[in-house]
Amino acid sequence: MKNKLILSGCVIIAVLILLAIFAPLISPYSPEKIDVENILSSPNRAHILGTDSLGRDLFSRMVYGTRVSLQVGLVAVGVSLTIGLLFGSLAGYCGGRVDNLIMRFVDIMLCFPSFFLLLTMVAFLKATIFNIMLIIGLTSWMGIARLVRAEVLSIKEKDFVRYASSMGLSNFKIVAKHILPNALPPVLVAAVLGMGGAILTESALSFLGLGVQPPTPSWGNILMEGKSVIDIGWWLTLFPGLAILITVLGYNLLGEGIRATRCTLHATG
Repeated sequence: MKNKLILSGCVIIAVLILLAIFAPLISPYSPEKIDVENILSSPNRAHILGTDSLGRDLFSRMVYGTRVSLQVGLVAVGVSLTIGLLFGSLAGYCGGRVDNLIMRFVDIMLCFPSFFLLLTMVAFLKATIFNIMLIIGLTSWMGIARLVRAEVLSIKEKDFVRYASSMGLSNFKIVAKHILPNALPPVLVAAVLGMGGAILTESALSFLGLGVQPPTPSWGNILMEGKSVIDIGWWLTLFPGLAILITVLGYNLLGEGIRATRCTLHATG
């Protein structure tokens, strides 16, 4: 409660989670309901955030879009975390040729601009929600792998790891039970920050028409629809843009708060 960054981030994320869970109860309309009599209506009592070019209620679409954004963030980071933990722990614990081979592969992956790599993969796969989550995860694990490797290199020299090795434990048990649990705290910070990045990436892909496809609502494709009518339908750009901003800010506040707390704990012993 004393850390304002963590508290602010938790409040923002908690509100988003509640919106996603109770979307059917919160939304006054179906997100796909077309109303030709209320096309591009500005915010009013009936439609508090206005309507889009098909007369669909923007507030309802925004609420359901929260589900898409949180799903993308959670699953994409889960995929990148799994791959990063696997390659990072192998490189750090095995060392030698295995380390060199894995890290050179990581360096090669980092040479490609991540967004162009995303666009290339999207071009070969159908733009479904599952594929978008998978693609974002497969193109964002390299930083986690390097972080895990650095932690494992440090931890494997500790006395408790040497003792576990002298007791005859297998390498798998040593890594799984003794090394990875101690390497997780900084990795979890990176994962929290990565969720905001994943949501931002999905929104960018959807804005370009390569992400979640209409009529499924996402903040990115709502922005795309509002681009062509921005002069008369400013609300189609303002509200989803604010939603993306606040969501990414919430994850960044939480991640930075946890990082600051860890630094303080280390400093105080």
